[in-house]
Amino acid sequence: LRSRVRAALRVAMLPAAPARTRYLRHFDASDPKSAGPDPRGATVSVARLKSRFLVDLLLRRTEAAGGFAAILARGDETSGIILVQCSDRGEPGPLLERRFSLDGRYIWQAVGPDDPKDGEARANYQERRRKADPDLWIVELDIADAPQLVAEWAALT
Repeated sequence: LRSRVRAALRVAMLPAAPARTRYLRHFDASDPKSAGPDPRGATVSVARLKSRFLVDLLLRRTEAAGGFAAILARGDETSGIILVQCSDRGEPGPLLERRFSLDGRYIWQAVGPDDPKDGEARANYQERRRKADPDLWIVELDIADAPQLVAEWAALT
């Protein structure tokens, strides 16, 4: 009996176990604040969506809005640049290219010949871009106000 009491007293006098650290089971990887500070002091980078996913999203949004979309040239599935050839009922519009900017974000920029109706200059530009960057995606959109659709789509990504 005495040994049981002594054992109980020894256990009671032991220091309390430290509280267990609770870790998040799920967090939003696109939110740098939820990932916590980087111990190396570097900025936390946000995961980028794959080009194939973004192109598929653009195709579906165009078709949902009642337009026509087609892939004219397939690029790299992961990180290819996206070139959008805009048109409205067959009338050529601007060429828009998704580029990586110096501040770490993507921007959309009008590129190509100044006159969008010059089909030969437009085709030559696309051919030169494709030769210079074989990872380039070329997507054609035929919908009213295609640049506005691209801007709305870009805000989602």
